[in-house]
Formats: sequence, structure tokens, C-alpha cells
Amino acid sequence: MDVAEWIIVGILAGTLFVFLIVGLILLVKLIGIANQAKKIMETGQSIADKTNDVVENVKGMTSVGGLVKTFVNKYNKDNAKKH
Repeated sequence: MDVAEWIIVGILAGTLFVFLIVGLILLVKLIGIANQAKKIMETGQSIADKTNDVVENVKGMTSVGGLVKTFVNKYNKDNAKKH
């Protein structure tokens, strides 16, 4: 092989090595971002569940909500006694 061919092979090998290292670093960073996104989703789900509990409590405290809830509970108890 000529000197020019060796230079081209060396440049290509160096470029491939750099892209390999950069690709590995990028892969590690993407895995870290995916793990953080999973934690954020779990936290968001927890917040949504807590918000749903608060809404249920507030709904039970309103006059119409409390009245309907009392009626339904009484109806269910009456039906449970019959069966």
C-alpha cells in the first residue's frame, strides 16, 4: 500500500473511533434521561392520585354531593338488609 492509502486508512480509523466513543457516551446519557423520565411519570401519577382523593373529599363535603352520597349509602344499606 502507498503512503496515501495508509493516511486515508488512519484517518478513517480515527474517525470511526471518535464516533464509537461519542455514540457510547450518547447511549449512556439517553439511558439516564429515560430513567429520569420514568421517575417523573411515577411522581406525576402519584400527584394525580392524590388530587383525585382531594376531589373526592371536596365532592363529599358539598351540599349536593353529601346529600347524594348519603342517599346512595342509605339505599345500599337498605338493599343489603333485604338480601
